[in-house]
Order: sequence, then C-alpha cells, then structure tokens
Amino acid sequence: MFPILRQAAVYWTAMASFRTQRERCKRYTYGDQWHDRICVDGQWMREEDYIRQQGNEPLKNNLIRRLVRNVIGLYRQQEQGARGMGQEARTLEEFLISGLAVLRKSWGTRRGVTGCWTDIVAPGSFFVDNLARDPRGWDLSCIGELHDMPFAVLCRHFASSPDDVRRLQRVYNVADYDDRLAEVYDAFGQQSPATDFFRARGNLCRVVEVWRLEQEQRYRCHDTATGELFQVTADDYPSVVLRENERRINMARRHGKKKREVALIRAQWFMAEQWHYYFLSPFGDVLRQGVSPYADGGHPYVFKAYPFIDGEIHSFVADLIDQQRYTNRLITLYDWIMRSSAKGVLLVPEESIPDGYSLADIADEWARFNGVIAVRTRNGAQMPQQVAMNATNVGIKDLLQTQLDFFEDISGVAGVLQGKREGNSNNASLFAYQTNNATLSLLDILETFRAFIDEAALKERRLYEQFGKG
Repeated sequence: MFPILRQAAVYWTAMASFRTQRERCKRYTYGDQWHDRICVDGQWMREEDYIRQQGNEPLKNNLIRRLVRNVIGLYRQQEQGARGMGQEARTLEEFLISGLAVLRKSWGTRRGVTGCWTDIVAPGSFFVDNLARDPRGWDLSCIGELHDMPFAVLCRHFASSPDDVRRLQRVYNVADYDDRLAEVYDAFGQQSPATDFFRARGNLCRVVEVWRLEQEQRYRCHDTATGELFQVTADDYPSVVLRENERRINMARRHGKKKREVALIRAQWFMAEQWHYYFLSPFGDVLRQGVSPYADGGHPYVFKAYPFIDGEIHSFVADLIDQQRYTNRLITLYDWIMRSSAKGVLLVPEESIPDGYSLADIADEWARFNGVIAVRTRNGAQMPQQVAMNATNVGIKDLLQTQLDFFEDISGVAGVLQGKREGNSNNASLFAYQTNNATLSLLDILETFRAFIDEAALKERRLYEQFGKG
C-alpha cells in the first residue's frame, strides 16, 4: 500500500503553502503580530527582535480579532435558535482565518451513545486532491487527514484481539502501551502544526486516513426473464452472466426451443467509480481498508474552501494583515516619538549653579512641590529653564484614523455592525437600513458558509436514514 501512502504524502505536501499562510493568519488573529521574519544585514530575525534591538517596544492593537468576533456575532444573530451553534461558530472562525472549513461525519458509538458524530478537522492535518477545481468538491479523486493518537487509543480503534495488539506494537515499535503518556513538548493550547507527513508529534502514533475514488470494470445487467437490473464486476461476469446464459440456452435446446427465443441476461460494459478507504501507518502497513460503507457510496468529509477559484484559497483575515501591520507600525512609531521627545528637560547653565548646590540638588528641588532654589544672579548668566516638546501633532493620529477606515472598507465590517450609529440620527428604521447595507459585503462569505453547513446537515440526515432505522 506504499503507492497509496506516497500519493497522500504528495497531496499533503502540495498544501504546504496553504498551511504556512493559515499559521500566519492565525498568529495575527490571536495577537502574535510581530513574528514575521525579516533580513537585516544578511541576518534573518523576527520583527519584534529587531525592534527591541533598536531600543523600542513592539506594540500592537489587535483589530483583526475584533472584526472576526463581529462577523461571528453577526452570524449567531442571524441564526438564532439553530442547533449546534457553538460548533458552527468555531468552524466559522476557522473559515474566516484560513478560508477552509472541514467536518467529518461518521456513525458509531461514543461514550455509550450511538448516533451520527461530527468531528471538526484541523486544516493543518487535512489534504485533498491538488487537481480539484470544483468549489463543490465534485471532481475529487482523493481526500483524507492525519491522525495522531496515543497507542492505547490506536488499539481501541484498530485492534480486535491480542494478536492485533501485538501486531500494532511491532508496526509502531512500542514496547508497552498500558497507561502510556504522550510526550508532547508543546505548551497546552500552543501545539505546533504537523510539519512531517511521516512523523507524529511527540511519541504519538500517526495514522493516515485516505479515501480514494477508484475505477473498476463492471457490467450493467438486465435479466430479461425477471426484469431485474444489477451490476457485476469484470471478474464475476463470466460466472454470473455468461454461465447463467449458457445454462438457459442449453435448457431451451433440450426443450426444442431456439436461442433467439431464450430470455437472456443482457450486459453492457462500463467503468465504475467507487470510494475506497485506507487507514495506513506511516510505513505503509494497512490497519483497515474497504469499500465506502455509506449508501451514497461517498466519503465522510464535508469541506468548503473559499473562494477556490483555480483551486486557490484566500481567507477573510489574509486581506486585513497589511492594514494590521501598518497600524502596529504607526503605534510603535508614535510611542517612540513620544519617548524620545523632550518632556520637562531642565536646562541649567553652569554659571547659574548657586554655591553649595549640585545638579542633583537642583533636580530634586525643581521637582519638589513648593521647592525653592536660591539663585544669585551674575552678569549675563541665564536662568534655568524647562524644555518640553509637543510630539502629538505630527500627523500620526490622522494616519491611524485612515487605517481604521481602511479596515472597515476592506473587511466589510462597517461601524453599524459594531453597534455604532452613523450620524446624529436616532431613527431605528434608518439604523436598520444602514445595517442591512453593511451586511451586503459579507453576504457572499456568510452564504458560502451556510451552504457548507447545509451540506453537512444533509450528510448527517443520510447517515440517520441508513443506520438509524435499527
């Protein structure tokens, strides 16, 4: 099965640029906005490290996160009362960040409950045929994901006897598996994404789930004697169709009938397509395989990529990163100007320092409430004076406001969607009209996500129709 594993590895590797972009969008969404690497005098370093080398502090004002929350809030408001809103909201958040949402629908028993289960699939572990171009996913030939699990969980899914456990121990080179802790070195909530197709994180066990649309030669058959319609594979055609027709012809001859009077099975050759699944180890061992168990003959995944024009994925957040970066630069620059400008600097000419005073004494007395400094004026001596610079009116405030306006224009999350009333009018109908107009720019991405949710609901209904009758 190594050719199938290699094919899956090729498809997963082909999505490397998408995973890199997703990680960057995720960092910016959750506040890690100075992580990009830059080259300074031939040395690569993170932007925040370079800024600190210059003696500054890399500041940020996370506007992306607020806009993402506003879009999710708008979706929740429009879908009030819908079942499973918590799961949908998190999937929508992923959709806004990465441009790809993936769910896996399956029938089984978990925690003593039998039914249809929905798993949110991390796009970083997901792969799909890189030749797919149809936004509906109708032209797929391969789809799957990477699973990392402790050995005990691996045995629960793929072992049905002690011999199976021993086989899995050999495959994964595990000496013992009871109460074995996964050595994941990442901090909780900060797990690193998968970077190697063949290697799991820590000492977890990697399982590669692959669903392939495979072709095989078949015959469409029509039994003219009974009217039955059925299909047989090319391997079964001689024993099922040819042999039966030969038997009918021989029987008819014994009764004095001609061949043209015999009701035979008519067959037509064609190439059939059917989904097959494979659960493989990173070494090519088959843990489980078979033909799709679903009535529609499909795979268990529902995914939606946006916009998927020519197979490309572009997320909502990716469009905002440049504006977020420029906003952060302006804030950091403003902070640097204010810190580096003169603020109450005391200029003390040396010839005006009174006898018995030091500069420290003058500075202490100058800053003290009701402080008194005895000064004996001398010919031409200047009095101490305080210098302060106004560093606020340098145009940065206007630039920041421009960036905030750009954020609303590019994202489509206008002020009214954030609860702000435009103008001084308190007219409720006007506010509702402004809100409706503001949602037009978000209509496409929200309707795309709703179509994805409807497709997932349809797959779930089919599973209940197929397996829930018993």
